[in-house]
Amino acid sequence: MPEIPVSSLDPRVQKQIENSQIALQRGNLDYVLDVTSQVLKSAPGCLPVRRLQRVAQLRQLGTKNKLFAKAFGSVTQAGFLFGGGKKDPSKALETAEKMLAADPTSVPALKLLAEAAQGLDMPDTVAFAWEAVHELNPTDREALLNYGEACLVSKRPKDALRAADELLKMRPQDGDALSLMRKAAIAQTTDTGNWEDKGSFRDKLRDEAQSTMLEQSAKIVTSEEMTQKLIDEALQRLKMQPDNLNHYRSAVDGYKKLGKFQEALEYVQKARALPSGAGDTTLIKQESDLKTAILEARIKDLETRLAQSPDNAEFKAALAKARHDFAETQLAEAKAYVEHYPNDYAARFTLANLYLEAGDHQNAIANYQQAQKNPKVRIQALAGMGKALKLRKMFDLAIAQFQIAKSEIPMMDDLKKDVIYQLAECYEGMGKKDEAITEYKIIYSEDIGFRDVADKINAFYSS
Repeated sequence: MPEIPVSSLDPRVQKQIENSQIALQRGNLDYVLDVTSQVLKSAPGCLPVRRLQRVAQLRQLGTKNKLFAKAFGSVTQAGFLFGGGKKDPSKALETAEKMLAADPTSVPALKLLAEAAQGLDMPDTVAFAWEAVHELNPTDREALLNYGEACLVSKRPKDALRAADELLKMRPQDGDALSLMRKAAIAQTTDTGNWEDKGSFRDKLRDEAQSTMLEQSAKIVTSEEMTQKLIDEALQRLKMQPDNLNHYRSAVDGYKKLGKFQEALEYVQKARALPSGAGDTTLIKQESDLKTAILEARIKDLETRLAQSPDNAEFKAALAKARHDFAETQLAEAKAYVEHYPNDYAARFTLANLYLEAGDHQNAIANYQQAQKNPKVRIQALAGMGKALKLRKMFDLAIAQFQIAKSEIPMMDDLKKDVIYQLAECYEGMGKKDEAITEYKIIYSEDIGFRDVADKINAFYSS
């Protein structure tokens, strides 16, 4: 079943989709869901329509009974659990769509969508499904890895590289992530240019221009004039309904499309000032993302200026301040999130990492302790706490953490090697050279090229 762009649909259907995007901006979610559902019945491989549908589903979730949605999703899921998506991918796709209509945050439904799409040879939809799982569970390593692999299949090496980079931030020596990064880098190099293939230079330019035009026509693109018009309409409706969050969202979405992040942030903050928006997690995340985007744009601009004038002291100082502000903002946002959701132990792990980067070892330790309650980040939290204690020269306490982490990692992967290396350094810090060399030997027997382990072993035997 091929994946198709919007431009290949019947012109009347294309018009309906265009109207649906306008309806989305205006908060008419029922219309959007009705149109997209009908289109996907006949064209399940039209990913832009599926994306549009998901935005509407997520927005509508906040307006209906979530408990009912969860219950209905569980009932719908029961039928799928006994069948599976590999035997009958078309039926699995239909089941996944029903589950997502009931609860768009259902991870089993999204995984079933990915499985069905793979069976129907729709690689872009597979990537879309795994990306949605990752957005719901940012610390789910398997989902992010599957997303990266799916991006490779759908010929999106840049997205695969970003996924690999994010995986390596979670686990710096992740073998699967390193493998993904290598494959993505090769794919990107292979896909870039290819000017040596047959065909003239002018043919290449013409083909690339045509490809770009087709790609743009496949997307649901709204012109700047239309976007500004939708923003103006949203602001006008806000005057009549100042407590309607949908109008704020429309304004924010419009400003983001125009790249006006400061204006978008202003309306997110106004929405959050309302009683109905104070606890809205979507708005909280949008505010954080927009602050980050503003600071990142500032840093990028200053880096460009400094590259052009490398001796400019004013640019150097401004860039240092911008980077400092960025780090402080990330830390403040993570701290505020944990204060709102103290039992989100994965978020505490992120906060602990930021404290560690900032040199606040005491707070890093406190949050690593809490993060260990989440099985998905437990081992990384043990290792992080060990590093924080090691930096405070509390070597005996750090050793205890590294020993637990070492015992809980089943295979000698890069994470375990790092833990053992840190453990050995703690022994060295305490003057226990024999214990240290015993740990270095464990790494040496598995990977002679890991860091400077070979030098340490050679020096030991030479002495």
